[in-house]
Amino acid sequence: MSSQTFGKPDIEHSNPLARTMLKKLDYDQLTNCMRCGFCLPACPTFRETGVEPESPRGRIALMKAVVDGVMEPDQAFEDQMNHCLGCRACEPVCPADVKYGQLIEQTRDAIEDHAKHGAIVSGTRKLFFRGVFPHQNRMKLLGRSLRLYQKSGLQKVARGTGIMKLFPAHMREMEQILPEAASQGVVERIGERYPAKGQRIATVALFRGCIMDVLFADTNVNTVKLLSEAGFDVVIPKTQGCCGALHAHSGEMDQARELARVNVKAFKDAGVDYIVSNAGGCGALLVEYDHLLHEDESWAEDAAWFAKRVVDISTILVDKGRVPAFAEEAAEGAVPEAVAETGAAATITYQDSCHLRNVMKGSTAPRKLMKSVKGAHFCEMRDSDRCCGSAGIYNVTQPEMAGQILEHKMEHANATEAQYLLTSNPGCLLQMKLGIDKHGRGGDMKAMHIVDYLYERIARPGDEA
Repeated sequence: MSSQTFGKPDIEHSNPLARTMLKKLDYDQLTNCMRCGFCLPACPTFRETGVEPESPRGRIALMKAVVDGVMEPDQAFEDQMNHCLGCRACEPVCPADVKYGQLIEQTRDAIEDHAKHGAIVSGTRKLFFRGVFPHQNRMKLLGRSLRLYQKSGLQKVARGTGIMKLFPAHMREMEQILPEAASQGVVERIGERYPAKGQRIATVALFRGCIMDVLFADTNVNTVKLLSEAGFDVVIPKTQGCCGALHAHSGEMDQARELARVNVKAFKDAGVDYIVSNAGGCGALLVEYDHLLHEDESWAEDAAWFAKRVVDISTILVDKGRVPAFAEEAAEGAVPEAVAETGAAATITYQDSCHLRNVMKGSTAPRKLMKSVKGAHFCEMRDSDRCCGSAGIYNVTQPEMAGQILEHKMEHANATEAQYLLTSNPGCLLQMKLGIDKHGRGGDMKAMHIVDYLYERIARPGDEA
């Protein structure tokens, strides 16, 4: 359905937030919503509460009411906007193609312009959004510090003395399942270039991420090696930085644009054929850099060049690469009787990354790869396309709702009787590790990034970096 341009209302708002929303929101997108309700069953918060304002349609109605001067935005309005997971499951089912993700980010950007955070929240936001995430050397320092905490015995002391009880329950739970931090990132371990095995198909660049290169550096290394096995020369531009996704989701749009410019230049200078992401949350913003910078004439063309080259690791392997042969080893623990009858060694299931599925349209390729693993039985999880509750830092800022959503997810995960629960995004991976831990399934179910699972099944002795 084509969009219809209505034009913004000519209103002088007395409320500062309403004025800012009128300036920043795409009014055409607000008026495109037909209120058909197709988005309701797709929305995780609406499914949990059944309350209209907890749906995309309801939130759009609230946004439009503020912009049209029908209502004054109060704290309840702000809370409702912040209660959205930003999973964007509403977009694929919308017959009017409403860009809800852009609307919620524009609204949060406006809210943040007028937010009155306490000293602790303001300090924390400034520290991480401006002081840590954009600076790779500081992220490395954070990684080394976290590794020291984990390896020196300080972690055991903190847990044993009860210091962790000073933190909220959900923070203690997340600390329990954090993976070992890396003191060296992917570039420090394998260099800035890695050659293809066999005839080269194309030259690709790895987007290494910020948190990804600290908590999941092994996955970055395995991504490079998997791409090499599939026939790609891999370049890792050293000057790249944080993608800006957490900034965009949290109303820090100007900072997200600054980060986008850094990355566009870094990858344009590298002159690669494709830009590969192994994190659905990062990839979803990277593929929309053209929209993020479309009003900046000096960057719009290069941003469009960048956005059209972004591709998920699974998609490029399936669509462009020479997919290696994957063989499953014997399963650890008991194999479900129904699976044993098929001769499979282990059962694997998959939790979609919302942003990979809904924004990058990358739900098919991971399944093709998993089904190509010999000796493994792929069991589709019920509602695998529903958000797990991670949603960036949502499980930290909205722990109650995130916990409810995770409980439903674990009901479906447990029903698969899978030994391996795979996903394509670090946030989802941590959330599923948390769910497995809370359900006492650590002995017979393992959450893994799909890259690590696949690479382990082609890895050979002597390949370690």
